[in-house]
Amino acid sequence: MLKAFKNLSPTTRAGVGVAIIAWGAAGLYLTPVVEEKMGLTPSEEDKAALDKYRPKIVTVEKTAK
Repeated sequence: MLKAFKNLSPTTRAGVGVAIIAWGAAGLYLTPVVEEKMGLTPSEEDKAALDKYRPKIVTVEKTAK
């Protein structure tokens, strides 16, 4: 697959790259809208359940010697 991609002209490769980035950006932009319209937004209970699995970061002061 990579060999087929490298055989494309530079202009075509740039176009394919831009298309992939545009597809990803559209997905990131439209996903929250679609989730809201389909009723798939997480509830506060769901957020709390996920929060207990989130790693906790504790800062430690470094003392001077």
